[in-house]
Amino acid sequence: MTIDWKQTAQDYKQAYLNDLKELISIKSVRDDDHQTKDYPLGEGPTKAMLKFLSFAERDGFTTKNLDNIVGYIEYGSGEKTMALQAHADVMPAGDGWETDPFEMVEKDGFVFGRGTSDDKGPALAAYYGLKMLKDHSFMPHTKIRLIIGTDEESDWTGMKHYFDVEPEPDFGFSPDAEFPLINGEKGNATYVTTFGHTNGSDYTLKQFESGLRPNMVPGNADALVETGDNEKFVDAFTRFLDENPVAGDVKATGDGIALHITGKAAHAMEPKNGVNAGTYMATFLNQFPFEGAAKNFIAFLAEDLHDDSRATKISADHVDDIMGEVTMNVGIMKFDMQNGGMVNTNFRYSKGTDDKQILGKLQKAAGKHDAGVNEISNMGTHYVDPSDPIVSTLMTVYREQTGDTTSKPEVVGGGTYARLMKRGVAFGALFPGTKDTMHQANEFQPIDDLLKAMAIYGQSIYELTVK
Repeated sequence: MTIDWKQTAQDYKQAYLNDLKELISIKSVRDDDHQTKDYPLGEGPTKAMLKFLSFAERDGFTTKNLDNIVGYIEYGSGEKTMALQAHADVMPAGDGWETDPFEMVEKDGFVFGRGTSDDKGPALAAYYGLKMLKDHSFMPHTKIRLIIGTDEESDWTGMKHYFDVEPEPDFGFSPDAEFPLINGEKGNATYVTTFGHTNGSDYTLKQFESGLRPNMVPGNADALVETGDNEKFVDAFTRFLDENPVAGDVKATGDGIALHITGKAAHAMEPKNGVNAGTYMATFLNQFPFEGAAKNFIAFLAEDLHDDSRATKISADHVDDIMGEVTMNVGIMKFDMQNGGMVNTNFRYSKGTDDKQILGKLQKAAGKHDAGVNEISNMGTHYVDPSDPIVSTLMTVYREQTGDTTSKPEVVGGGTYARLMKRGVAFGALFPGTKDTMHQANEFQPIDDLLKAMAIYGQSIYELTVK
């Protein structure tokens, strides 16, 4: 069978953009406050997954909805199953957008909107890659399932449910990362450190809040403080903003002095790409004589965690020759006078260390501040040998279509659904040289990149299932 992959992708351009616009308009952020029997993770994620399935039904594919938390699109038959694992949920939008995050905007060859890059744009490109095979009457020798999860950005409830009720696929890829190919993913562990609620009298921390998710560098932080010297406190904050890579504002309220800091949100797989507004807020507050649990909360953030994405201050740093460095993201920070404080830290760790070793280091550091630490989630390291046919086949297709003969498979700190399969890899759709805006304000993706990914996905599915 002969298909002009790139031309076929161009032929689908307008239909693809029309479908993507519908997907972006669905605010598919997990919403536990509005769970129902019909919407186990909130209305948005389920509706986005069902929208994917409706496109497939329109185009003549077989679909199945598994309890409104995961669904799949099926094509072909055979003893083996190839999986394309994608997700329809998105991160909270956060602040700093120049457009409505849930209204797709086309401008200067780009599409803007939450999910254009992570993962609605790439997932839909993979769907259209599958569609081009069906439209050309190709019948694979392997069953192909495009599986759509609904909470990849949190607990993976949907995809884990799929693996509970369906057989594990034999091999496959997740279009939820970057090209050329990711054959290794670091371990991913999240911890919560908790503090009491005692406070001081001259300086009182009434409230502190920063961060939306463990896997996102906080772009904003707010604190409410009663001080012993308001003028001195405000002057110090103004100087702090001038001397550090953050913006902010301060105002007096009836409840105290309200502080706001704006940093830069980023994906937690590389915290250096962001500026953590929360730990900067704590660093500012740490120069003042707070007391009790409030002081411990502030000092832990400022002295043990701030500006240390490699966790050297708590001696949890480690480097592996293949998987690289341990990284640490301080994702959520909260304190109030009734409930006390909590700090959520997310680690991406390489071979040679593990979640229990990191937990021990965190507990030792937190113990100095009269705080306790618990592990709340962990996924171990994942690695597929570069000699595996799925790696070599996908790399060959990528090189043929792009002319990039120097790029090699990579190991990253991000976690994708690919790790749920023994022979699973992550494959696109972010190209080398394209700015990574996942989990950030003004998320975008070049339209040409999405069409190139569609062509690569179409040929890749063909090559992996033709015999």
